[in-house]
Amino acid sequence: MGGKIVFKEYDPDQLTFLPYKLEELVPTGHPVRIVKQVVDAVDVKPINRKYKGGGASSSHPRLMLKLLVYGYLTNTYSSRKLEEQAAQNVHFMWLLGMKKPDHNTINRFRSEKLSGVLKQIFSQIVLLLEQEGIVSLKEAVFTDGTKIESAANKYTFVWGKNIKANKDKMKAQLDELWGYAQSIAAEELKDTAPLEYSEINPEKVKETISKINAALDDKEDVDKKVKQKLNYAKKHWPESLARYDEQEKLLAGRNSMSKTDPDATFMRMKEDHMLNGQLKPAYNLQISTQEQFILNYTLHQTSTDYQTLSSHIEQYQALYKDLPKAIVADAGYGSDENYGVLARKGIEAYIKYNTFDKEQKDGIKAFSNDSLHYNEAENYLVCPIGQWMAHIGNGQRVTSSGFVQLISLYRAQNCEGCPMRGVCHTTQGNRVVEINHSLRQHKQAAKERLNTEQGINLRKRRPADVEPVFAQLKHNHGFRRFLLKGMSKAEVEIGLLSIAHNLRKWKT
Repeated sequence: MGGKIVFKEYDPDQLTFLPYKLEELVPTGHPVRIVKQVVDAVDVKPINRKYKGGGASSSHPRLMLKLLVYGYLTNTYSSRKLEEQAAQNVHFMWLLGMKKPDHNTINRFRSEKLSGVLKQIFSQIVLLLEQEGIVSLKEAVFTDGTKIESAANKYTFVWGKNIKANKDKMKAQLDELWGYAQSIAAEELKDTAPLEYSEINPEKVKETISKINAALDDKEDVDKKVKQKLNYAKKHWPESLARYDEQEKLLAGRNSMSKTDPDATFMRMKEDHMLNGQLKPAYNLQISTQEQFILNYTLHQTSTDYQTLSSHIEQYQALYKDLPKAIVADAGYGSDENYGVLARKGIEAYIKYNTFDKEQKDGIKAFSNDSLHYNEAENYLVCPIGQWMAHIGNGQRVTSSGFVQLISLYRAQNCEGCPMRGVCHTTQGNRVVEINHSLRQHKQAAKERLNTEQGINLRKRRPADVEPVFAQLKHNHGFRRFLLKGMSKAEVEIGLLSIAHNLRKWKT
């Protein structure tokens, strides 16, 4: 037979003689203490300048910053959830000195007061990391990108190609109407001309439709369909063109955007739950890390990584008045433009080009442009059977980012009867090749650099340094979608997330 069961005393209605001190409920070394310590050490004047004098008193910026940073550190992103935590959670209550800002105050501070200035706070924290010898801003950094879904509705596409197609269709129909009007009212329209494509705008289209209507006004037997089309055009086309013009301004050269978040671009998402790479409104987040600490973050509207590196490096330099010794990145960044930018800034580029891995495994592909020997002194190529390929001219190619590439053209002297003809090239006449000498030199230098002992070591470190940070942000901390719409607000969210990540890692 067992002994008597004994329970510890429990009386929820009994009052303690003295209330608890919150200080006693927060363990030494708890992350909330780290947040307080670090935020107390940074200069918040950049945030203070966002406030206007007069009016009712405001919650202190340092208090609000602590609330948001600790919120993002504990995966609490919603302003309503943060309001709830401030009133109920002992750690938040201790951090805020029992102050309880409401969700509107929290949201306004995050959206308005931190916009454009949070990076200055973030950089101060990175400099504190450097002072402690945890990171070095002068050494190699590891750069990579990931796409994070916008807060926009995913079914609100606006496509640049569709706008152009609709304007083309409108122009063609207007030309058709103009042609019809001229066929029966040539005298009335003799001093005017049809619109050029560049004049397809609300005012000009409205004016042209009025002229056609006036010319046909007293004419008999005008086709009913033409009258219907003119009435429809008069009612709808100027309004549609005004909408297209506004959308084109918001697109600013991009191929797509969302109606509910015009800053977001539709990008193919790897993590889509349907596993089909669905297009969703998103931003391209770029980070540079060292020892898995985030040293720099930038947000971009382009889905291609190679177009982001130049501005990403410029921000690094603006934040720290310094540059890293080297940048390590995958082949998505290996472009003529990027190699050139890093070379001019004195940064070593440990960046693969698109065929690097295949060349390492299989060698340079036979008969490819890269396999042709180049005589720099006399500016000619040598074809696979030893025939000279003479320089026949130069050209230019403009990339999607606006970068101008210089292209040299070379032609073989006589390909007729060549035993290699079938595998060398299949076009008629003698083979002509295009060579970008700048890219060729950059690729050769990158290949040599990547295959040094240092290069091999950095290549091995890259996936273990930067990629786990994305895993932390997206999977461990569930941040796969922004809460706020617009580029500046999304940047604030990434800034808070980056600060929280660094503090979490710093003291663990």
